[in-house]
Amino acid sequence: MAIDGVSGRTNYLGSSILNIQSQLNDLTQQLSSGQKSSTYAGLGVDRGFATGLRAQLSALSSYGDTATNVNTRISVANLSLQSLVDSASTTKAAAIGSSITLDNSGQTAGQKTAYAAFLQSVAALNTQSGGRYLFSGRATDTPATAPADVILNGTNTQAGLKQVISERNAADLGVGSMGRLVVTSPAPTQVTLSEEAAGLPFGMKLASVSGSFTAGGTITPVGGSPASTTIDLGATNPGEGDKINVTFTLPDGSSEQIQLTATSAVPTPAGSFAIGANSTATAANLSAALTASIQNLSNTSLVAASAVQAANNFFDEPPLRVGTSPFNTATTLVAGTPTNTVSWYTGETGTDPARGTAVAKVDQSITVQYGMRADEQAFKNQLQTLAVYAAVTTSVSDPNANAQITALNQRVTNSLATQPGQQTIQDVQADLAGAQSAVKQATDRQAQTANLAQTMLESIEGIDNNEVATKILALQTSLQASYQTTAQLYQTSLLKYLPIG
Repeated sequence: MAIDGVSGRTNYLGSSILNIQSQLNDLTQQLSSGQKSSTYAGLGVDRGFATGLRAQLSALSSYGDTATNVNTRISVANLSLQSLVDSASTTKAAAIGSSITLDNSGQTAGQKTAYAAFLQSVAALNTQSGGRYLFSGRATDTPATAPADVILNGTNTQAGLKQVISERNAADLGVGSMGRLVVTSPAPTQVTLSEEAAGLPFGMKLASVSGSFTAGGTITPVGGSPASTTIDLGATNPGEGDKINVTFTLPDGSSEQIQLTATSAVPTPAGSFAIGANSTATAANLSAALTASIQNLSNTSLVAASAVQAANNFFDEPPLRVGTSPFNTATTLVAGTPTNTVSWYTGETGTDPARGTAVAKVDQSITVQYGMRADEQAFKNQLQTLAVYAAVTTSVSDPNANAQITALNQRVTNSLATQPGQQTIQDVQADLAGAQSAVKQATDRQAQTANLAQTMLESIEGIDNNEVATKILALQTSLQASYQTTAQLYQTSLLKYLPIG
């Protein structure tokens, strides 16, 4: 009879032990890592689903990073926009309530406030976030504006705003501070008021003339080229209290009126012309009074209007300035060049909407626009208003200084007020608020989606710690029993079964 040894059975038990040991190692690895497998192959039929979930989570994480960057930039931009709003409000209050008291530099306290607000506004428009200039359109590595001092004072070779204002002031006032108007007497009883030349871009323009005469004088309506009007007193003197009204359009588009009243009072009151011995003498008095009134208007309101229009020209693209010298006889405006005139805006220019210069995809089907250009209407209007208020200087010894500053204050106040149909900084804030709201909604939805995807992924890749621990205990018990059985088999010998003689 053949006698089998225990080697075959112990080999079988050894393989079983190795199998148990392998399972135990796998379970221990799962318990320590929290994952069913270190490879997708180990997930079985769910591996494709798990791969898709991980791709979705990766995309959501990428959108989340983009949303964080966009939110940061918009938040920084909003701080700058609020700074601009505050600067405008402070300057407007200063223009309304500032006393007309000039310091040694020829400026009022309100103008000093405007200068500080101008510096703050330039700094706000040159704000950066993450190395990007926020108000330069697509030119994110370029400041939005030239430095504040350069805008106002220029460089050694480039004219700044102050120089452009000075040149324009001379061109608008003209020879004799007549506002580029001419008063003549074509006949002894006639006074003609005309513009210096047709199509002249400087000085005051005749808008209308009206009046009433009790003795039959006539007034020719404004017309012709260059525009003119003739007041003919005729053979009879005007009556006491007869009036002549002339309305002018100033360079900035504002209107001013001169009213002259016939009077026999001595001395002749301001705003009047003396009734002479006859209509010829009265016409001479009217001519002198009209000339003096035009000179007074030129040296007051026209100075302010000229400065405002010079700022409009300077902040144009390209900037415009007086074309020829001497400036008081100049007849043209010409475009400044980069070599002779400062360009205040240095960012990217374009005709497309400014918001579209910065676009971010914050969801699979959602993009937000949050770009800005400093040359947008709201920013440019405010900056040039602050700049002109800060740039104008007068003299304590000038008898017209108070009237000039008063006229400038009125224009600054009007310019900083909300104008129907014009873009405001609040409009830009609303645009950014809409973009930020869209980002938040997308982010909130993505957070919920990510939580669901993560839960599903964990159910596929993850483990139940209690279940794994129970399996480990069961395998450890089985392994211990296998070891004991194997040990006993190895101790088994034939001698234990042979009878002892």
